[in-house]
This record gives sequence, C-alpha cells and structure tokens, in this order.
Amino acid sequence: MCDDSIWCIQEDPSLRPNMKRVVHMLEEVTLKYYICVRNMKKLLLSQYNLFCHHFGLMLEQCMKSRTLKPCQQIHALMLTKPVDMNSFSLCSKLIGAYASCGDLDSSRSLFQESPNPNTFAFNWMILTLTFSGFHGEAIGYFSSLTKSRNPDIFHNEHTLSAVLKCCVGLLDLNLGRQVQGIICKTGFEMYALVCNALMDMYRKCGKMNSARNVFDRMSERDVVSWTNIICGYSDHGKMVEAVDLFQRMRLEGIKANEFTWNSIIAGHARIGDCDGAFRFFTRMREERFVPDLPTWNGMISGFVQSRKASEAMEAFHSMLVAEVKPDPVTVTGLLPACGMIGSVPVGREIHGMIYRMEIFVNVFVTSALIDMYSKCGSIKDAWNIFNTTYTKNAASWNAMIGCYGMHGMVDSAIKLFEKMQEEEIQANEVTLNAVLCACSHGGQVEKGVEFFTSMVSYNVTANHEHFACVVDLLCRFGRMEEAFYIVKQMPVLEGTNSVIGAFLNGCKIHGRSDLAEIISKHLGLEMRKPADFVTLSNIYASEGKWEGVQDVREVMKDNRVHKKPGFSSV
Repeated sequence: MCDDSIWCIQEDPSLRPNMKRVVHMLEEVTLKYYICVRNMKKLLLSQYNLFCHHFGLMLEQCMKSRTLKPCQQIHALMLTKPVDMNSFSLCSKLIGAYASCGDLDSSRSLFQESPNPNTFAFNWMILTLTFSGFHGEAIGYFSSLTKSRNPDIFHNEHTLSAVLKCCVGLLDLNLGRQVQGIICKTGFEMYALVCNALMDMYRKCGKMNSARNVFDRMSERDVVSWTNIICGYSDHGKMVEAVDLFQRMRLEGIKANEFTWNSIIAGHARIGDCDGAFRFFTRMREERFVPDLPTWNGMISGFVQSRKASEAMEAFHSMLVAEVKPDPVTVTGLLPACGMIGSVPVGREIHGMIYRMEIFVNVFVTSALIDMYSKCGSIKDAWNIFNTTYTKNAASWNAMIGCYGMHGMVDSAIKLFEKMQEEEIQANEVTLNAVLCACSHGGQVEKGVEFFTSMVSYNVTANHEHFACVVDLLCRFGRMEEAFYIVKQMPVLEGTNSVIGAFLNGCKIHGRSDLAEIISKHLGLEMRKPADFVTLSNIYASEGKWEGVQDVREVMKDNRVHKKPGFSSV
C-alpha cells in the first residue's frame, strides 16, 4: 500500500511528502481495493453473462485502486473467455491497469503484442516508466507516439505533462525546449496542466526566467501554478520575488495551501533569514494551518544549510514540544548541525533519541551519523556506526572515507576505498574527492596524482573540486610545473576560480611569478574573485614588478572587481 500512496503523491508535481496526506491516501486506497474486489465478486457471481464492457469496468476499478492481484485475476478470466481485445479498448485498458500497478514487465509485454495501442496506453507507459526511472525508454514511447501514422493516435495534455516530468528526471533542458515547441505547435499552451509541468521543468533545470515567462503567459492560474513559481524562487534563494508573488496570489483570491507555506518558510530558512522564517511560520498558524512534519523538516534543514545551527536546534526542540514525531528526513537534516558546533554529547543525544523513538534508520541516517561523529572528532563512534550498518550504499562509504581523510589517516582511507571496490560498490564524484582530499591532508602526492589520472577507469568525470584538490596537493610540495600543466589542460568548469586560487597561492609561496603570469593570461576571463587578483598583484609586488601590479589593478577596474577592505572586530 505504501507504493500506492507514493504514486498518489507523484501525480501532483507540487506535492511534497506529507504524512497526513499519505495516511489519508492509504485509507482511500485500502477502501478502493475492497470496493474493487467486492464489485468483481458481485459481477462474477451474478447470473448475467460477462461482456466486454464488464471487463472494461473491472479494469477501470483496478486502475483507480492500483491493485495488482485483481488485475491479474481479471486478465486470467479474459484469457478463458472469447473476448475481443480490440472492443472497448480492452487491450489498452489492460496495459494501463498493469502499468498503474507498477508491473512494468507485464505492461511492456502486452504493449508489444498489442496491434493498435491507443493514446491512453502510450500515456500510461510513458508515465510509469518516468516514475520508475526509465527516462530514455519513456522518451522512446513518446517518439513512437509522435511518429505514428494512425490518425486516431495523437498526444494530449496528459502525454505532454508526463514527458515534461521525464525531462526533469533527465535534467535535459534541450529536450524540454523541444517539447515546448511541440506544445506551442499543437496548441496546448493554454492548458494549466501542461503549463504547470513546463514551469516545473524549467525551474528544476535552473531556468527561472523561462519558468516566469510561462507563468506570465498563463491565462488562468490555479494554486498549483502559484505554488510552482513560488517554490522555484524559494529554491533559488530569491525570496523577494517569492514573497511578492505570495502577496499577489492572495490579492487575486487564491488561497495558499500547506505546500505554498512550506516553500516560503523553508526558503527564508535556507538564506539564513530566521526572522522571516519564523514570521511566516507564525502567519501560517494564524491562518489555521497546523505546521506538519514537512514544515518542520523544511525549516530545520534550511537553517542547517545556512549554517544556523542554534536556530535549527531550537526549531527541533519546538517540534518535539508540539508533539510532532521526527522521521529519517528530520534527523538527516539536523545531524550536520551537531558537526557545525562540534558537540559530541548533543550528537549522542540525537543518536539515542533515534532508537528511543523507533525512527527508521536507513542508509541516509547512518551516513549522516558517520559524518556527524567524524566532524566532532570521534572516529571510533563513526567506525562503529559504519561497521554495524548492514546495508551500505556509496554515501556510507564516502562518509567513512572522508572521515579518515579529514583526520589524516590516509592509509585507512585508501584501504577502505579498495575494500569498497572489492565489494563492487560504484565509486562516484564524492568518493574520488574524499580520496584526493585524504591524499592531500596526508601528503601522499604520488597516490593523489595516481587516483586523479585514473578517474576515468571509475567512470567518474573530474569536476572543479577534483582539479582544485590535486592542484593544491601539487602546489603544497612545490611541483608547480605539474600543477601548471593540469590547470592549463583543465576545461572551463563552474567553480574554476577555486582551482585558479589554489594555483596562484602556490605560485606566491614558491616564487613562481612566471607561471602565475602565463596562467593569468591563459585564464584571465575566468578570474572573477577579488582574492585571485590580489594574490596575483602581491606576486608581482614581492618581485618588484610594479608595472604588473598596475596592470592587475586596471583589469580589476575594467571588470568592476572590488575587494572589500579588511577589518577587525577587536
């Protein structure tokens, strides 16, 4: 039944996990299941002969209740009767029934055997595959639908909404824009369902301007539309725009729901605006909305992300006073706050509370516990958690490798990484970054370079963090030519400034103004941080190259790069 409740949540892109709604949905699904079975028994035991439309009605009941067993029983009964599968779209309904129940193998098999699957069958296949993570296959079905020469088969608003969800899963902005072209070409831009899905796609791909354009062009907006755009601005930290839209929404007579409130509260918490978060939290209560688990979770994790550890702990205490039981999401979001304040006792209190309150301990909770004990300096506790965890994923291994690396235990980190490979756990970007950091902290230059050059063998593409780590490692030990070669060959990545900063700092320490000058010209356009320009200026000044100092200052002026003057609170 849990799978059914998750499906219900996924149908609406604006919904977030909400325990009250899940319980309500579970009750509804259970009721629908018994109604479906009762109706089937009543029909099967009746004196009337079963006709195609009877089977169609029963399959529709299975789709509504998402119950697999009755669906299989109906299918078996249909095979024993002389049923025309083409009448009343029985074949497509059967595909939809299996797909709605999550039985992809059966729905795929029936779809391939079906001579004339209709739009309804295509829609269910695309939607089910998307929510199951088979995005490429879902796009394949959509492509087949659009290329179909059957005049009775064409996409509708439900097809386009499902495909846009697939674009979100792939984070494929270009594909999303192609789908938008189809939407405009076929006249579906006026459908609220399609526009909401399009907005959701753009905001989750980081294109808020495009999402806003879709929102502004909508002739009619519902609460999902407003919540969608407000969530987008909140997630990107643009709370002025989010609050402005929130006020406009209320002026237009649209009542905010709990998801709208949660988005506004969490958004303020993420940018560290404690007053704003608590102000909207109070307003939410005044308007007779009871803060539920997602509200508290959003606020706690938001405060932690903005490094407001005390406020996160205060919110957690208020949550317990309000008699709202924490869940794995709560403790996963809260535990990093213990690492920020470096308090092992507080971390142990939360650890004990997890078991006392019988909170389900999943791999994310164990990884957060390992990370918390690691940052608090308790390596033994971190290892005990890791060693007693029955099911480990990449995050668990990453946390423990990072723990060893953080405390200079390079050999232990490398041995654990090798054991991870032996157990056939796929390493990822975070894994390699943890190993490289361990080598950097322990001074293992050769090992670090070896891991960096062999990243391709682990199917990991180096990002700016990997480049910064290996450049910093080489610069620490004066191997400036090798660091220069890596920086010069590095592709332009987001976060390139951290690599340039590490290299320029190495040039300053080892007196290599020649390499600093070459790299500044090679990557001059990528230098944006004032600290990089100041470091380069100081390199020139230390060698008496005042013309170079003047040139750097002029470039800073031309690029409008300003360094804030330092100050002391003493």
